[in-house]
Amino acid sequence: MLYYLFDFLDKSFDFPGAGVFHYISFRAAMALIFSLIISLLFGKRIIEFIRRKQIGETIRELGLEGQTQKSGTPTMGGLIILAAIIIPTLLFAKLHNVYIVLMLVSTVWLGGIGFLDDYIKVFKKDKEGLKGKFKVMGQVGIGLIVGCVLYFHPDVVVKERVVQSSSNSYLHEISTNVEHKLNTPKYAEQPVKTLKTTIPFIKNNELDYGKFISWACDDCLKYGWLVFIPIVILIVTAVSNGANITDGIDGLAAGTSAIIGTVLGILAYVSGNTVFADYLNIMYIPNSGELVVFIAAFIGACVGFLWYNAYPAQVFMGDTGSLAIGGIIAVFAIAIRKELLIPILCGVFLVENLSVIMQVYYFKYQKRKHGIEYAREHRLFKMAPLHHHYQKSGFHESKIVMRFFIIGLALAVLTFITLKVR
Repeated sequence: MLYYLFDFLDKSFDFPGAGVFHYISFRAAMALIFSLIISLLFGKRIIEFIRRKQIGETIRELGLEGQTQKSGTPTMGGLIILAAIIIPTLLFAKLHNVYIVLMLVSTVWLGGIGFLDDYIKVFKKDKEGLKGKFKVMGQVGIGLIVGCVLYFHPDVVVKERVVQSSSNSYLHEISTNVEHKLNTPKYAEQPVKTLKTTIPFIKNNELDYGKFISWACDDCLKYGWLVFIPIVILIVTAVSNGANITDGIDGLAAGTSAIIGTVLGILAYVSGNTVFADYLNIMYIPNSGELVVFIAAFIGACVGFLWYNAYPAQVFMGDTGSLAIGGIIAVFAIAIRKELLIPILCGVFLVENLSVIMQVYYFKYQKRKHGIEYAREHRLFKMAPLHHHYQKSGFHESKIVMRFFIIGLALAVLTFITLKVR
């Protein structure tokens, strides 16, 4: 909203300083600052309101150290995260940008599903919360919307690279440092609709989802959305559930998400800038740079929430926050054509998810082969998800969180390395 106000002041009255709102970097910085202010200043008031309403977490007895002391801690703190994301985005982003609209819809949609789940648990005293099938239906629904928008909307386009050969030997003699520039990559003047996405570790190569069915007929490439949309649904569901599972000990989900958000913000910036996209040999996605404003608010929301959620937590985000941040990460990565980097960048979420799946299937296998008593005594992990396994092993949760942060930072660096390793 402020962008349009200051744009009007700049064009109509040449208002001093109004032109600074045209810069994405400035608006992203302001979104980050405002997000932190909302989280820190209003977060405490929201926590007090939740406490007065006795919206406390009911902790199941799992035999974990310090677990009983958390009973009654205010939950539904994800409302702080949602407010700290949505308000700065509305203030500083270009609201006519299709990517911004898509991210806001995804945030509200998944936050709403999580809120409904928390509401049932807290107010209806139903520990199961929203039934799993309805939760999955909601995730599939937003995945379907995201997939359709990214494929059918006319503003979602890519400028493809064009290689122009040069035989000027004089350029070669000037400096060996520009030897690799003799074949100078350029971008096509006209953007195109495409289902291409970045492949990690492979240079000058993108994956086109349409090629999965192009073998069926000569004209089948245009039906690539039949592959793309189900993949979008799978990614959104998997990552949102991964964040939900990771939110099991104080500060883990919020801190890990802030690290992931920082990487996505940088990738969005370079993808929306022709100079950096050319240098890094990645696709140039017009208008995607505006997403930096949104992700800056997301980072500020996660860091600000961590102020209250770090051990010992004063508030839990609940499904209101965890489903939303997971979905935001998934949709954002898909929008900037970096979804194939998710297994690396979101490695913590992936491992947490896999630990639960492996625990369940290993238990069923042992039960079928040796009986239930043997299966109980010979679990793959002491407890799943993985962070609870380390708690059972005697590690303090603050140490577990810090080590997961270190792993998250290493994965973030590895994600950047994939751009140059190619």
